[in-house]
Amino acid sequence: MRKSISILMLVFSILILGINNGTVYANTSDKPEPLEEIYPEIGYKTVDEAVKEFERHFKQDLKLPLRIPPINFTHYFGRFSDLDGDTNDTFELKLISDESPENHYSIDVRPVKHKIPFKKQYIHKVFKLKKGNEAKYLEFRGFCALVFERENWQYMLRIDKRVSDMVTPEVLVEIANSIDYPIEEKDILE
Repeated sequence: MRKSISILMLVFSILILGINNGTVYANTSDKPEPLEEIYPEIGYKTVDEAVKEFERHFKQDLKLPLRIPPINFTHYFGRFSDLDGDTNDTFELKLISDESPENHYSIDVRPVKHKIPFKKQYIHKVFKLKKGNEAKYLEFRGFCALVFERENWQYMLRIDKRVSDMVTPEVLVEIANSIDYPIEEKDILE
């Protein structure tokens, strides 16, 4: 009798509570919001706007690399985070793809006096940039980064680890060195 009541309760629970075999049903019209709507909601804007805000705040020019990783991106965003004090004020550049989520690259820039220190265990290689400064290649659980200092800024170039076979440490060094490419006015006007 107890066994049949237990079975009856189980069947009742399944019918009433809708317990199923793990199948999840979704409406085909449920689409994620486009990145161009999501990112502005969390403070991202055009790269030019974010750079101007950063430069105004710190009263110093910011030079960015001219090169980008050799993978496809669909969106480019910038953000200047102006928090209490200058310690955590940063510029972020994000290049992402809504077609390939692993195609995620970012540049974070902050004043050297508020730089992020890194433990030796994360530093896998040290490179010399063409200006003679050191660049440290780091690996973490989900991303790889090249960190270097230049003109009172600490730069961190980060790439998703899933594309690190295409965006190697050497490619990140080339990107870091592209900050130094001279841009002539005639190149802009052509």
